[in-house]
Amino acid sequence: MKKIVLFFFLSVVTVMSGFAQRTVSGVELPESIVSIKGKTLQLNGAGVREKFWIKLYVGSLYTQVVTDEPHTIINEDEPMSIRLNIISSLITADKMMSAIKDGFELSAPKPSTELKTKITEFENLFKTMKIEEGDEISFEYVPYEGTKVTRNGELVKTIEGLDFKKALYGIWLGKNPADKKLKNAMLGKAK
Repeated sequence: MKKIVLFFFLSVVTVMSGFAQRTVSGVELPESIVSIKGKTLQLNGAGVREKFWIKLYVGSLYTQVVTDEPHTIINEDEPMSIRLNIISSLITADKMMSAIKDGFELSAPKPSTELKTKITEFENLFKTMKIEEGDEISFEYVPYEGTKVTRNGELVKTIEGLDFKKALYGIWLGKNPADKKLKNAMLGKAK
């Protein structure tokens, strides 16, 4: 009887954990996701990107092992994902491209020629991509393949290389992040 009760309890916990989520500024974020390569990624942390008191997007970070060490996350050659859930109609592809361009200047101020080419390739995505309130843009890093850029679950492009992933993730988690409050939230350090 104890085995049946224990089995039932563990089954319920397992099922309920599949539905576990956290709400940040009205956006429901799952506590875990399955990566493109089938690895389970845990919600490391999430927060809101604000500018001039306007909430622009919810940024969330998913990693295999939850950590508050940005250097480890940036340099790790393991599956992980940064997701941006757009919560303002003020965000457009042009504004996103401009903000990302500024972010790369801080996270990779002296890129190699190869990295510069990858950054330009990434920035050019936003020239044709439409971004609207309610969209989810994700940057999932897959070892040996690169960073898979998706919009609302559809693959837009894969940018190869760990060097690119380091520069991209550095925009949010580097020494000079786009938003220090958001960085701390993505690292699970927000109060």
